[in-house]
Amino acid sequence: DRWSGGGLPIIRTMPNTPSLLGKGACGLFANAQVSEPQKAVATEMMEAVGLAVWVETEIDIDRVTAVSGSGPAYYFLFMEKMIEAAIALGLDRETATQLTLQTAEGAAAMAKQTGLSPAELRKRVTSPGGTTEQAILCFEHEGLGETVASAMTACADKAADLIEVLCNENINES
Repeated sequence: DRWSGGGLPIIRTMPNTPSLLGKGACGLFANAQVSEPQKAVATEMMEAVGLAVWVETEIDIDRVTAVSGSGPAYYFLFMEKMIEAAIALGLDRETATQLTLQTAEGAAAMAKQTGLSPAELRKRVTSPGGTTEQAILCFEHEGLGETVASAMTACADKAADLIEVLCNENINES
């Protein structure tokens, strides 16, 4: 809005790459000049490729970037590391890949379809003293939660920096 001269209806969006398959997640923000019919058109367009969620403030788009804009890469990295670990444990690459991808797809489907929180689903899979508990304890000991929080904060901060640079460049070009 700052570099457009102001007064124009602007909708800022942050879709993600799964939109290519109709499985996307997109955050949208509208400035005060956007009408309800314009918002409805934007919603319809973005829902054509997945979930569309309106956020209250423009800074929330940077937060959307940290969750779903960049989020697919986080899952791809985790899957990549699971495949590498499975191979190190002795599985062949094809088997490790098939099992990892199906497990990711199945876990996401369970989280969406059961209505249970990911925390509850994790608890239901984790038997006290069992194999899953050992892996979860290792993740916690290694600081997975703190790593994820730190990474997402770094992502949101970078998104805010990039939009600031873009705005400044466009203002200077005017």
